Amino acid sequence: MEELLLKIKDFADKAHGDQMRKYTPERYIVHPERVMLICREYVTDIPVQAAALLHDVLEDTPVTSAEIEQFLTELMPQAQARKTLELVEELTDVYIKKDFPHLNRKSRKEMETTRLSKTSAAAQTIKYADLIDNAFDILKHDPQFGRKFINEARCLLKHMKNGNAELRQRAIKTLDKLS
Repeated sequence: MEELLLKIKDFADKAHGDQMRKYTPERYIVHPERVMLICREYVTDIPVQAAALLHDVLEDTPVTSAEIEQFLTELMPQAQARKTLELVEELTDVYIKKDFPHLNRKSRKEMETTRLSKTSAAAQTIKYADLIDNAFDILKHDPQFGRKFINEARCLLKHMKNGNAELRQRAIKTLDKLS
């Protein structure tokens, strides 16, 4: 991994702090790194790879968009930093329980699916990789919830058609194989 992405990985790792993967005794950063590595098989764009490393930071840590932007602008050209941040923001769940307590999970996921279906091709590409990586761990360690996750992921893939076509097909095949 080149120096730029190593610095971004380190930033994401520090942002996630002591967080661990839900089902394994691994530091949280292993997930974003795997997502980035999956993306890298299909896309050479540095902002996509950087956003893959950062994709859960806004959602799961106290780090703000402004802090990410400040960090990125010290590392990369302004346009790349802006694109990376935009992708991270696109990938951050909006319809979360804390902000929409009156909605059940199904309603929130339907709204999130509609929102994600309108995101950029690059954001959708990262999301495909995210679904692939999460599907294995969730299904292996929590089969009951795993089935629900697989169904939600399938629904997302039906609506998110603008990302890298090969990676989308890989995600579909992965979910089919796991169900």
